[in-house]
Amino acid sequence: MKYAKWNVGQLVQHRLFGYRGVIYDVDAEFLLTDEWYERMAKSRPPKDEPWYRVLVDGSDVETYVAQCNLEPDELHEPIEHPDIARVFRSFNGDRYVAGQPN
Repeated sequence: MKYAKWNVGQLVQHRLFGYRGVIYDVDAEFLLTDEWYERMAKSRPPKDEPWYRVLVDGSDVETYVAQCNLEPDELHEPIEHPDIARVFRSFNGDRYVAGQPN
C-alpha cells in the first residue's frame, strides 16, 4: 500500500488536464467500478495507489483522480465551487480547513 501524498483541503492541479481544485476526500486505493475506470481513466493510472475526490475550480464538477495525476497548485488562490461551504469551514490563504462554518 502506498501512502497518500495529498490531504483534504490541499489545492492541487491536474497534471494532464490542467484544471485546479481542492481535495475533499481521499481513498487509499481506487474504489469506483471497473466500468468507470475503463471509461474515464484513459491514462490507466494505478488502482493500488491513493485516489482523490476533487472539487474543480470555476465549475460545479467533482472529479476522482489518481495520485500520479496531481501536482501542487502554484496559484494559492481560493477555489470557486458551489460545494466549498458545505465541505470546508474556511480558506487560510494556503489551504482549506475542513468542517462546517462557525
